[in-house]
Amino acid sequence: MKILIVEDNQQLSNDIAEYLKDQKFSVEQVFTFSDANEKIVMYEYDMVILDLGLPDGTGMDLLEVVKKYRPEMAVIILTATHALEYKLQGLNLGADDYLTKPFHMAELNARIRTILRRKMNTNDHFIKTGSLEIDLNAATVKCKGQLLSLTRKEYDMLLYFVQNKNRLLTKESIAEYLWGDHADQADNFDFVYNHIKNLRRKITEAGGKNQLRSVYGMGYKYETNE
Repeated sequence: MKILIVEDNQQLSNDIAEYLKDQKFSVEQVFTFSDANEKIVMYEYDMVILDLGLPDGTGMDLLEVVKKYRPEMAVIILTATHALEYKLQGLNLGADDYLTKPFHMAELNARIRTILRRKMNTNDHFIKTGSLEIDLNAATVKCKGQLLSLTRKEYDMLLYFVQNKNRLLTKESIAEYLWGDHADQADNFDFVYNHIKNLRRKITEAGGKNQLRSVYGMGYKYETNE
């Protein structure tokens, strides 16, 4: 799961980022409205953790940007106020959840994983697709009962495909999802092909069916009858 943290308190942002990275999430940080606005418009994230009080704009306005350009993106609001009207306003604008500061990181983690299960259309932390079983809590994948030794990028890529099963994904969209704005520095996207090739090999060597299909000149698709 790829998460954008929008929080102007850099210490808190760093604390959240460090914790979530330990939980096997992919994390990016911004500290201002303008930087967050640019990231959200240009790149794809599964979730935004959004502070309402930003130095150059409001989190509520940024929430409206999210829902305009990335309606599928989940949002957890962070607020320093207990006022009910702020929470209701955020939920009415499309936020998925909210936390009042101060909060425990374990609670944030639990709420993120609840939203992730909802996005993956499962009430459990296990996802079964084809010959694969994905444990969202442990960030592991088994193929026919055999644990696959996946790199972080291979695991994130597989989740991205499963979330978008039977949809064509371009190499550019995969690169941007996995590497964010660093993907712009690449001369080509051969590294995407290499990651997909390695992922396919690990699945087939474990006896699984290759469901990652190449669409010549366009991209890739995770094909399933589910």
